[in-house]
Amino acid sequence: MSEHQLVSVVSLIGFLILIGAGFRTHSVGWKKGFFMAGAWAGIFAVVILFIDAVR
Repeated sequence: MSEHQLVSVVSLIGFLILIGAGFRTHSVGWKKGFFMAGAWAGIFAVVILFIDAVR
């Protein structure tokens, strides 16, 4: 594992910890959290498909 990959993994773990703390602070349950993550993934998928279709 290169130095840059290690930094990416450490930052990803830090981001996930911050997201988990935010969910806990706002009392977001697992079901609602997965729904929100799916909604954001869907939004990004639609935008990527739209950009791909325009090209």
